[in-house]
Amino acid sequence: MMSESEPKSHCAVAGDEIVAAPASQDFRLNAQHPSQQWQAATPVTFCSDWQGKNPDPARQTEVRVLWSSETLYLRYKCRYRQLYLFPDSEPHGRRNHLWDRDVAEAFLQPDPSRPRYYKEFEVSPNGFWIDLEISPGPLQDLKSGMQRSVWLDEAAKTWVAELAIPMNSLTNHFDPRAVWRLNFYRIEGTKEPRFYAAWRPTNTPEPNFHVPSAFGRMHFQQSQ
Repeated sequence: MMSESEPKSHCAVAGDEIVAAPASQDFRLNAQHPSQQWQAATPVTFCSDWQGKNPDPARQTEVRVLWSSETLYLRYKCRYRQLYLFPDSEPHGRRNHLWDRDVAEAFLQPDPSRPRYYKEFEVSPNGFWIDLEISPGPLQDLKSGMQRSVWLDEAAKTWVAELAIPMNSLTNHFDPRAVWRLNFYRIEGTKEPRFYAAWRPTNTPEPNFHVPSAFGRMHFQQSQ
């Protein structure tokens, strides 16, 4: 079990890269009792808004990434001040407009040569989700087959989400030597101004996460 540390006095953005560590084998998600494999993944943390301002350690987000040839794994550990959730979803947990409530998000761009094309994944503290194909055309459901596990610890004001995304929903030909572009986000709050947090600031005048030019980079660490 990974230890839960107290909020730091600050959590400024450090660097623009994250390394996805290789999973020794594919594994079952368990947000409350995480696999020891997650320890191999060096996390990135953020708690500032989309402009890189107004840091709030009580809303810090930590993200770790693992990969196998079949699956990309994401783990979020999110501190929160209050919860704002949808009470209903489709039978399998999908919820349209999930971003209108509290969420953690990942925008993944396996092919940076097509800057207007990327994938969007969102998960809420109560386990609802949505996955989308972003392109210059109409918004489309990705139907990725993503799996998730979510654990909410109200006493510690923390929620954790683990996602397993099939690699073939992200790219037709996965090459671990490739460098992907990506960004991570959080939204929290019951009314505007809500807290729109970003790992890599988008620096738009109003909250906007759809800024591919601001995406960071992800390298895939090779097995020894």
